[in-house]
Amino acid sequence: MALKMISGNQAAAIAVQRVGVDLVTAYPITPQTAIVEALADFAANGELGGDFVSVESEYAALACCNGAAATGARVFTATGSHGLAYMHEMIHWCSGARLPIVMVNVNRTIGAPWCLDPDQGDSLSQRDTGWLQLYCANGQEVFDSVIQAFILAEKLLLPCMVVFDGFYISHTYEVVDVADEEIVRKLVGPPAFAPQVIPGQPGNLHGLSTGETQLKLVKERHQAMSGVPLLFAQINAAFNEQLGRSYNIVEAMIPPGAKRAVVAVGATAETVRWALPALDHTGLIQLRLFRPFPAAEIREVVREKGLNELLVIDRNCSVGMGGIFAQELRSALYGMKSPPLVRSLILAGGVDLTENMLLDLLQSTGPEENFALRWGDEF
Repeated sequence: MALKMISGNQAAAIAVQRVGVDLVTAYPITPQTAIVEALADFAANGELGGDFVSVESEYAALACCNGAAATGARVFTATGSHGLAYMHEMIHWCSGARLPIVMVNVNRTIGAPWCLDPDQGDSLSQRDTGWLQLYCANGQEVFDSVIQAFILAEKLLLPCMVVFDGFYISHTYEVVDVADEEIVRKLVGPPAFAPQVIPGQPGNLHGLSTGETQLKLVKERHQAMSGVPLLFAQINAAFNEQLGRSYNIVEAMIPPGAKRAVVAVGATAETVRWALPALDHTGLIQLRLFRPFPAAEIREVVREKGLNELLVIDRNCSVGMGGIFAQELRSALYGMKSPPLVRSLILAGGVDLTENMLLDLLQSTGPEENFALRWGDEF
């Protein structure tokens, strides 16, 4: 292991190189371009281990991954914003085919107008496509989450998206503990999923089905996702043994006596973590997993800590409904006896979260119902 001063994008690329992939397909788009540039350098220097294919579009990038994964290859691609939107049809095909593809999405606002700030609407717009989604708060989580994504995807036969904020994480340099290739390969193991396509043996793959067949397949994917919490715990036990660090799908930092917590995802969670000493009797709940949504784990934290108020930071907005994480949280808490008040701070467009915003939010009051929301420009 070695400590390196690297960006979030570099952390993602090094993790892919350490895992050992058979194919990387790439089409550059800001702010993820540096990931595929680094992987192209690895390939040019003979350090990637697999093939690097530069394609003509994001749609083609995921289509190549689809075909290669169907033959049993370990594959990777990266994108963000309009690139992810362009992939949308293929995203459904990959999950429906149960292909263990790993993709990094670096959050960026989808236009119009053009904007480079890290609104999470690009990845959250894919929430119903059947992909696992992991969200990272810093460069170390990026490195580790990419490795964990390959294990999750290949064990469950579901594609996995690793998501982090553009610029705040993708272009920010920080110290990352980079595990040696030998340790990472031991953690991940060789690709062990059965190929669906065998060269030289013609067959019909993913042809026309009935509604009844589709229902069965959707049910199987849904049930496969239910295995994430147990598998994630096992993966992190192995990480702790090999690397001395591990993660929970819900990370709770609740000081004694605190009855409220800020719920945050991605880079905003890091901001809250550093601001906690200044936030009177307030804790942090960081969500690392979005799909499947960790409802049981959140309810347990709320019950165990006796929380009566949750302040959700949403760097996104479902127009006409509000913050997406707040929506999911209210659904998870529904049916609890005396559920906590949920308030949402919406930073759509990728607006930065500051300590002063948090302090002003904590001092403000909202209506009693669980549908209170505030907008970033109010602070």
